Amino acid sequence: MNKNSTSSTHLNDFAEQQATRPSCKSKCESDTLTPAINLNKVSPSAVTIARSQLQKVAQHPCYSSDAHHKYARMHLPVAPACNIQCNYCNRKYDCASESRPGVVSELLTPTQALLKAQTVAKAIPQLSVIGIAGPGDPLANPVRTFETLELIREAMPDIKLCISTNGLTLSEHVDKLVSLGVDHVTVTINTLDEVIAAQIYKWIYYQGKRYSGVQAGRILIERQIAGIKALSMAGILTKINSVLIPGINDGHLPELSRELRRNNVFLHNIMPLISQPEHGTFFGLAGQREPSSDELEQVRELSGGNVSQMKHCQQCRADAVGMLGEDRNAEFSIKGIDPAVVDYSQTMLGRSRFQSAVISKGSSETQASLVVAIASGMNDQIDLHFGHADCFKLYLIIRNEQHYIGERRIKRYCSGASDCDEQSDLDEAQHSNQESSLSKTIKALHGVDLLLCCRLGTTPWEALEEAGILPNVDYAYREVNTVLPELFPRYAELAGAKWRKQQNMEP
Repeated sequence: MNKNSTSSTHLNDFAEQQATRPSCKSKCESDTLTPAINLNKVSPSAVTIARSQLQKVAQHPCYSSDAHHKYARMHLPVAPACNIQCNYCNRKYDCASESRPGVVSELLTPTQALLKAQTVAKAIPQLSVIGIAGPGDPLANPVRTFETLELIREAMPDIKLCISTNGLTLSEHVDKLVSLGVDHVTVTINTLDEVIAAQIYKWIYYQGKRYSGVQAGRILIERQIAGIKALSMAGILTKINSVLIPGINDGHLPELSRELRRNNVFLHNIMPLISQPEHGTFFGLAGQREPSSDELEQVRELSGGNVSQMKHCQQCRADAVGMLGEDRNAEFSIKGIDPAVVDYSQTMLGRSRFQSAVISKGSSETQASLVVAIASGMNDQIDLHFGHADCFKLYLIIRNEQHYIGERRIKRYCSGASDCDEQSDLDEAQHSNQESSLSKTIKALHGVDLLLCCRLGTTPWEALEEAGILPNVDYAYREVNTVLPELFPRYAELAGAKWRKQQNMEP
C-alpha cells in the first residue's frame, strides 16, 4: 500500500471514530467561537474574558475572518536564520516571483524595518498589525527581532505586534514578548508524534547541538508544548499553524487539535503543503504530493470540533504588505523610501480617523464624536493609575454609539507603588527619566480627546491638558461599558467644538 492510500485509510478510520461527535460546521470559522458567546448567559468573569478576546482580535486580520476584510498586515523580514530545517521549506532571498512563507525580496535591519513600517502605515491606513515571520525563525534571531519590536513599540504605539515561530525556544522568550505588548503569537506545530516529526524535519539546532530523527522530534515537540503553555499562562492569544502533508500527518492532526484545546489555543490554521518541484524543497524534489481541497476540508472538519479553524489564510510571504490576498511589498522597497524623519504623530491621527470611520461605518465622519482613552486592567473597569498603565484602550463615542477602536501601547510613566507625582526621593536622573516617559506617553496619546483613569497626579494632569487631552477620574472603578454611554451627553459641547473645527479644516 502506498503512502497516499495509507493517508486515506487513516482519515477514514478517524472519521468513523468521531462519528458520534457533533459537526464543527457551525463553528469552524476563525471568528465564531468567541463572538458566538451570549454575554447575557455566562458568568461575569467569562463576559470579561470574552470581551477582552473580542477586542484583541477585532483588528487582527489573521485571527478574525471579519477583520481581514477591513485591516491590513505587514511582515518585516529581519530574521534570516532558522534553528530547524523543515522538509517543506526552502528560504529564498531576493525573490519576487514566489508567494509562499519563507520567501523575501530583501532583508532589513531593525532601523530599516522601522522606517519601512512607518512609511507603510502612512500609505495604508488600514494597517493594524506588524509581525515578524522570518524568513527564518524570529526567536532564532532574538537580537534582531527584539530590537525591531522595541523600535516599533516605542515609535508606533497604535500598532499591534505579533510573531510567528516554530516554538523551539519560545518558552525562553515569553516574558520579553509580554513586556513588549506582543499579545498574538503563531506557532507552527505539525505533529505530537516524534516518529511523524522525524519525517517532517531534517534536523533541529538546540542549545549548541544539532539533532535529527526521532530525537529531534521529541525535543521539538516538548519545547513547543512548553511554549504554548507559557503563552496561555501569560494571556497571549495563540494561533497554531499546521502543514497538512498527505500520508504523513493528515490522520494525526485531529489528535493534535485536541491537545491544542487543552492548552487554550485560540485558533488552528491547517494549511495545505506547498511542494512544487521548482521551489527546491526536499518534499518538492522527492515528489511528495500536495493535499486536495477535499482532503484539506475533511481534516479541518475533523479538527474543528476541538479548536476554531482558520480558513482565510493566504500562506503569506515573510515580507507581505497589505490586505490578506494582496501583496504590495514591491511598492515599498527600502531603496525607494525617503529616509527623512517621519512625523508619526500626524500619521497616527490620520490612521485613527480612518479606522474610526471604518468601525462606525462612516458615522464618525458625519456626526460629532470624541476619542476616549481608558486605563483599564483585566477586569474591564477603570481601575488603573495613569502612571501604572502600559496600555490605554481607545473608544469612539458618538451620540448614540460607542465603538472600541484600538489601543495605544506605552512604557509605564512611573514605577511607584501608588503615587507617581512629585516624588521627593527621586534624584535628578530619575526625575529626568520620568519627565521623558511622561512626554512619550503624551505623544502616544495624540488625537485622544478624553482620558479616564482611577488616579492622576498634578504634573501629568497639567501635561495632558496642555496637550489638549481632558483627564477625568470621576469614573474610577466603574465598569467601562456602563460609563461609555454617559460620556457623550456630558461632553457634547466638547464634541461639537471638535466637529466644527474639523469641518472648518476640511478643504
